[in-house]
Amino acid sequence: MTDNRNMILAIVLSLAVLFGWQFFVAGPQIERAQQQAEIARQLEEQPDAGLPTPALGTTPGAVTPEVPSAAASFADRDAAIAAGPRVRIDSTGLLGSINLTGGRLDDLELKRYHETVDDSSPIISLLTPAGAPAAYFVEQGWVPAGTQLSVPDAQSVWTVEGANQTLTEATPVTIAFDNGEGLVFRRTFAIDENYLFTVTQSVENQGTGDVALFPYSRVARHGTPPVANFFILHEGPLGVLGSRNLIEMSYSDLANDQQVDVESTGGWLGFTDKYWAAAILPEPGAPISARFSYTRPGSLEVYQSSFVGRDPVVVAPGATGEHLSYVFAGAKVEAIIDNYEQGYGFDRMELLIDWGWFHFITKPMFYLIRILYDVLGNFGLAILAVTVIIKGVFFPLANRSYASMAAMRRVAPEMKAIQERHKDDRMAQQQAMMELYKKEKINPLSGCWPILVQIPVFFALYKVLFVTIEMRHAPFFGWIQDLAAPDPLYIFNLFGLLPYDPTVVPVIGPFLAIGIWPVIMGITMWVQMKLNPPPPDPTQAMIFSLMPVLFTFMLGTFPAGLVIYWAWNNFLSICQQWVIMKRHGVEVNLFGNILSSFKRKPKAAE
Repeated sequence: MTDNRNMILAIVLSLAVLFGWQFFVAGPQIERAQQQAEIARQLEEQPDAGLPTPALGTTPGAVTPEVPSAAASFADRDAAIAAGPRVRIDSTGLLGSINLTGGRLDDLELKRYHETVDDSSPIISLLTPAGAPAAYFVEQGWVPAGTQLSVPDAQSVWTVEGANQTLTEATPVTIAFDNGEGLVFRRTFAIDENYLFTVTQSVENQGTGDVALFPYSRVARHGTPPVANFFILHEGPLGVLGSRNLIEMSYSDLANDQQVDVESTGGWLGFTDKYWAAAILPEPGAPISARFSYTRPGSLEVYQSSFVGRDPVVVAPGATGEHLSYVFAGAKVEAIIDNYEQGYGFDRMELLIDWGWFHFITKPMFYLIRILYDVLGNFGLAILAVTVIIKGVFFPLANRSYASMAAMRRVAPEMKAIQERHKDDRMAQQQAMMELYKKEKINPLSGCWPILVQIPVFFALYKVLFVTIEMRHAPFFGWIQDLAAPDPLYIFNLFGLLPYDPTVVPVIGPFLAIGIWPVIMGITMWVQMKLNPPPPDPTQAMIFSLMPVLFTFMLGTFPAGLVIYWAWNNFLSICQQWVIMKRHGVEVNLFGNILSSFKRKPKAAE
C-alpha cells in the first residue's frame, strides 16, 4: 500500500510538472513567436513620441513625465540614427553614438555579443533612438526650480566642445548648449572598458541672478517589448530604492498602476531584459525622488524609469554648478556588476541579475561552475565536474539510501509472499510489511532521498543556465553550441534532414522538440530503473516503464546544459548504485532485467 501511495504521488507530481511546463512555458513560447511579428509591425506604424523634459511636481524632485509630442517617425533604427548629428562611441565593449539633438544616449550596440552563435551574425543592439520602432534611450537634464528658465529639451541641438570627437575609455566627450539667456549647459560623458557611463552635467551662469535647478535622469522605452514571461525570470522595470529594497514590476503591472513614486537615498532603477539592462544611478548617498511611470499618447505605450535630485543645484552669477550621475547600459555579467558595486558603492547592484529567492543556492552554484570553467575551459565540462562534486558531497546519504534499497531487493521474495498471503486484507498486508521493514532495519522511503536532494540542485543549475549571460552561447562539444538553449537536433525531423520544424505543430509542437541529449537522458533513466526488479503489480510496472518516456518529452525544451547534467547524473547514479548493491551482497542482473523488458509476456488467465 505504501508503494502504491508513493507511486501515485510520483505520477501526480510528474504530470503536474509536465502539463504545467506545457501551459506556462512551452505553449506561451509559440504564442510569443506569433505575436512578436505583429508587435514589430504595430511599432513601425506608430509615430515617434519622444518624451520632453519632465516637469517638477508639487513635491520637490517629483518626476512628472509630460505627454509626448509628435515628432519624426523612421522606418528603422538605421534611418533614425542617420537623421541627425552625432558623437561616435567606440570603446572596448560598446559601439554607438550620442545624439546631439537632445543630447541623448540612444544608440548602443554590444561588441562582445552576437544575436546567434554564429560570430558573423549582427551584434546585439541595446539602445534605439526615438522615432524608430521599439525606441529605448537614456537622457539627463535639468528641471527649473520654480522659475521660468529655458532649459534644453528633446529638440535642443548640442555642439561638441574640444578636440575629442569620439567617446572612448581614454577620451571623454563634452557637449554644450547655450540657451541664449545667460546659461550654458554642458554634459561630459566618460566610459570605462565595459558598460558604465559617468555623466557630469554642469550649468555656467553668465547672467545676473541666482538660478536653481534640479538634475534628473531617465530611461525611456517606447512600446511593450516581448519578454520570456517565465516565472523564474523577471523582465521589466526594476530598481533598488530606499527601504522598499528590490522593486520589480512587469510591464502590465506598471501599465495598470500608471505611476509608482519612491523616495530614496542612493539606489538605482531602470529596465532589465533577460541578459541586458539599462539603469540610471545617482551618486551613492544622494537623496532622490524616483518614479516608474506609464503613459499612452495615442497608440504608443511609453514606459519610463526616472529620478530627480531632491536638493537643487544653486548657481550664482559667474559660477558653475555640477551634478554627477551614472548610466549602466550593457550585458549583465556578474563579475563586472560586482566590480561596480564594490568599486563605486552602488546599493545592491548585484540584483540586476535575477538570482531568485534561492540565491543562497543559485549564486554558489554559479561561482563553482565559473571556477571549474577557469580550470577546464568549457562550461559543459564544468557542469559535469560539478555533478561529480555534488555526488561526492551527498555520497553518505546516497550510500545509506542505496544500501536500504539493496536490503529491500534482498527481501523481495518475502515481500511478495506477504502480498500473496494477505492479498484480500490490505491492513494486514501493510502491518506485515512494516514488521518486515522493522526486522530488517529498512526504511522504505530511503529511495526518495537521492531524488529529493537532487531537486534543489537541479533548480539552481536551471536558474544559472537560464539567467546568467556567461552561459549564453557557451558551447559544449559536437552539435551543442549553446548550453542555455535546447538541443537543436530533433529526432522528429530526423535531426534536420526533413525540411520542417516540429515545434510549430499546433498543440503538440513543444512535445516534439526532442533532441539527442534528451533521448540519452531518457535511456540512462530507464537503465537506472532496471537496476531494480520490476514491481510485482502490473500497473506499477507499466507506470515505471513510462516514466523515462514522460521525462524525455518534458525535458526536451529544457536547456541542453541541464539535460546533459541530468544524463550524466543518471550515469553516475547507475555506477554508484551498482557498486553499493554489489557490496551488500545483492545480485544485480542489470542486463537480464533489460532483456526481460523486451520479452513478450503471456496474457494473464481470465
